Amino acid sequence: MDAFSSSFLPTLPPSIHRSRATITNPRSTSTPSYAPHLYISSVRIEEKPPTSYTPRTTTTKTPPQFPKTQPPPPPKEKASPPAIAAKKRVEPKLSTLIFNTFDDILNNFIDPPIRPSVDPRHVLSNNFAPVDELPPTECEVIQGSLPSCLDGAYIRNGPNPQYLPRGPYHLFDGDGMLHSIRISNGQATLCSRYVKTYKYSIENKMGSPVFPNVFSSFNGLTAAATRGALSAVRVLTGEFNPFNGIGLANTSLALFGNHLYALGESDLPYSIRLTSNGDIKTLGRNDFDGKLFMSMTAHPKIDTDTGEAFAFRYGPMPPYLTYFYFDANGNKQPDVPIYSMSRPSFLHDFAITKKYAIFVEIQIGMGPIEMIFGGGSLVGADPSKVSRIGVIPRYAKDESEIRWFDVPGFNLIHATNAWDEDDGNAIVMLAPNILSVEHTLERMDLIHALVEKVKIDLRTGLVTRHPISARNLDFAVLNPDYVAKKNKYLYAAIGDPMPKISGVVKLDVSKGERQECIVATRMYGPGCYGGEPFFVAKEPGNPEAEEDDGYVVSYVHDENTGESTFLVMNAKSPDLDIVATVKLPRRVPYGFHGLFVRESDLIKLYK
Repeated sequence: MDAFSSSFLPTLPPSIHRSRATITNPRSTSTPSYAPHLYISSVRIEEKPPTSYTPRTTTTKTPPQFPKTQPPPPPKEKASPPAIAAKKRVEPKLSTLIFNTFDDILNNFIDPPIRPSVDPRHVLSNNFAPVDELPPTECEVIQGSLPSCLDGAYIRNGPNPQYLPRGPYHLFDGDGMLHSIRISNGQATLCSRYVKTYKYSIENKMGSPVFPNVFSSFNGLTAAATRGALSAVRVLTGEFNPFNGIGLANTSLALFGNHLYALGESDLPYSIRLTSNGDIKTLGRNDFDGKLFMSMTAHPKIDTDTGEAFAFRYGPMPPYLTYFYFDANGNKQPDVPIYSMSRPSFLHDFAITKKYAIFVEIQIGMGPIEMIFGGGSLVGADPSKVSRIGVIPRYAKDESEIRWFDVPGFNLIHATNAWDEDDGNAIVMLAPNILSVEHTLERMDLIHALVEKVKIDLRTGLVTRHPISARNLDFAVLNPDYVAKKNKYLYAAIGDPMPKISGVVKLDVSKGERQECIVATRMYGPGCYGGEPFFVAKEPGNPEAEEDDGYVVSYVHDENTGESTFLVMNAKSPDLDIVATVKLPRRVPYGFHGLFVRESDLIKLYK
């Protein structure tokens, strides 16, 4: 997913070709119904270039391999104006054309995308529509100036399908694309590149979609059985090998062990690197010397004091949850399978303290009954289930010391932070609670998330909770130096409604119960929407620095003009005052989670 409108196809120009289409800021005002008479085998998505370009031919390459050593950084190059090279048209093999024909029949007659949540014309409308790759391109600072502590790169991940979907498509199903704004000496450069996953590389070679969409392909018994059989035939004929990964790497990024990773929870991490001129390179899929199996969460927790990274994976087969961590050098430690979680659950995120790891088993899980009889997705809500919080020692060797606490109605998608209190006899956790959990996958616009403070008394087993704001807030972040430690401030995105973000708020979580904790607000303006905010400290690692002494950054898109900007806000100011605005050379679609990487850490990636 990792974690989150209205016509799309009608905005395509009449000259649609089977190999490629150009899209220029699609916009709409209504949600159309599905039109089954429209047949499209496969369409390549490309953004209209802002300047003229010189065609060149590229050759198809095999999926990238993770290198053992990295070359020294090349000399810094000046960013060039955007230019989009013409793609060499790939003629699919006969077997692929036959499989695609069966796929078209399935998508148009057996399981058409009727529901808005899986209708690509609805899901990919407006600024959710995909864009093509963009080479490093200079940006203009149109307001203020970029602070020196922002020297480095802000990189945001998100779904961006390589080909226009032929059938059902969920927002979470798009190929991962990284949008990086590289900042140096007050100048900014934007670059957008796909994460070259195994799936991306195979489909790029085939010239059409090949892999089934995890969140939208298995709706009802007939559709699930038919698509499963078609995928099995593709595997048997050698079109793709699922053991090489089926993930999208479209959710988030993480930096640990001197490596930068693009993450998606259905696969292993993909190592990436930024070049000196701001370009993005995919180095390969990393299994950590064969010690990491199947998949890993897109939300590992990094303890900046120790350099360790804590993570987990979950799945539909026992053990449904497996916990593990990486040491400061990035070496994976042994798995800790959690068999006390007795049925599969959707675990997108978790939290750590200095002593514990905290998991929340929520009311979303695998629902085969709903899929078979209700025509819904395999992943869905279970109202009869009681949510539980599991607490296990941070360095546990097995699950013998895990404790579970019933917390009815607590449905966490994103965990913000947690810390120890009362000499380690209590845990406090901050997280948005999804009130309408049944709408999480189908109607995100109906979701209301209340950020809650949850306290667990480990001596008595008593769990107390209270909301710290009445607003619809998610994608909350904090100063990274305060992960696993008691913090005072959070910065959260305002859903208006989700998944669109209309502004950002600052919360003082030290306020007492039944008090509104919002202390600052920045709204982006009518028709303007952003994404997850990210906090960048002025002096990271300085114990004398104030917790909120830094900047909040985000991409913002203006749907009135079709333009996107990079916004820098003063995190300490009472109104989150704008310090700098960078006009981007083309729009950046709405996405998921981001990360700021300092110049000193980028240099280490070259070694």
